Amino acid sequence: MKIKSPAARLLCAATACLGTLAAISANPALAGAEEQAAQIHSRLTGVKPSVGVLTAMAEEIANGNAEVAAHLAMDNDAFYNVTLKNLVTPWTNRDGDNFAPLNDYTATVIGMVRDDVDFREILSGDILYTGTGASGLNLPAYSNSNNNHYEALENSGYPLQSALQRQPQSSVTGLPSEATAGVMTTRGGAKAFFYAGTNRAMFRFTLMNHLCRDLEQVHDTSRPPDRIRQDVSRSPGGDSRVFQNNCIGCHSGMDPMAQAFAYYNFAYDVENDPTGENGQIDYNRSGDTDPATGTRVQAKNHINSATFPYGFVIPDDKWDNYWRQGPNMHLGWSETLPGSGNGAKSMGQELANSQAFAQCQVTKVFEQVCLRAPEDQADRDQIENITSNFTGNGYKLKQVYADTAVYCAGE
Repeated sequence: MKIKSPAARLLCAATACLGTLAAISANPALAGAEEQAAQIHSRLTGVKPSVGVLTAMAEEIANGNAEVAAHLAMDNDAFYNVTLKNLVTPWTNRDGDNFAPLNDYTATVIGMVRDDVDFREILSGDILYTGTGASGLNLPAYSNSNNNHYEALENSGYPLQSALQRQPQSSVTGLPSEATAGVMTTRGGAKAFFYAGTNRAMFRFTLMNHLCRDLEQVHDTSRPPDRIRQDVSRSPGGDSRVFQNNCIGCHSGMDPMAQAFAYYNFAYDVENDPTGENGQIDYNRSGDTDPATGTRVQAKNHINSATFPYGFVIPDDKWDNYWRQGPNMHLGWSETLPGSGNGAKSMGQELANSQAFAQCQVTKVFEQVCLRAPEDQADRDQIENITSNFTGNGYKLKQVYADTAVYCAGE
């Protein structure tokens, strides 16, 4: 075989390059489609696509099926192990820690997205995802009193897309089905937000994580204060104006809603396990009586009762949404729901059927996929369009990811 000179090799390389450029120039649409495909895949998974996946995605884009291409990208394990896990993990703890261990809260959201479950069930469903569907994995059994099952699953490195299996939460945890409320009644949710306190934390962080509003954004001093509990001073620091102009703005709406959690607690050994690593959710069933309250209401709801003895004393888990009137009407409450009920499940349905809930999910996905917050009217219009598609087609979060990735593909 004749060995080519360096100059000849360079000439051949240049010729090949020109040939490639000529091929691309002959089909610029395909070249642009490949770039978009690579961008979509990267934004959805954080990794490069294989040659086969890139080609398949590019062909779909070239044929006007960009959303199909986005769904091909979401078949990659990294979408579940990285993208979704990074979205959900900060919701599971008070610090918003993105590096917290996998738990039943996180796994349940990831499984729901994979299976295209109506995302509103995140706050009301009798639903839990465990790792028992992982073929060949030797995992500890799910436990109500530790997180070993999920930590072992995470440490195994097994793809979550393949590992997770849906089960009725009530059949796994033993809670009555009517007492289940999606992630709010998972062990992970209870450990984070029913831990100590008065259970108002569960309401506040649910509002933050799933309606994108902290209490300052729903502050309303025009609501009646009749359901504010005894533990809230009506004259903080000896000045009643603080209560009238500040405290009432949050508690008048929050306390009637948080009453839905009256029968829940997170029980743990305060002396030997102060962080509750081995604690578990505690629910007073029908017929149970708390010795401190004489009713089903957990004792924690009556703490600091001497602060203002004439305040509201919780008798049961009946909740009412005072924010259906006044400035918080703009959160878009569903006209098909009554705005009141008993227990966490129906209260979760009230929150999840609001327009604010849907917009919140879309905005969070937009910021994660586009790597920026919405900036202009075009972005805001697109969020409105994606939200409409989300609510009108079964609340499937994968569709939100697909729509968003397509919109940001050209950036």
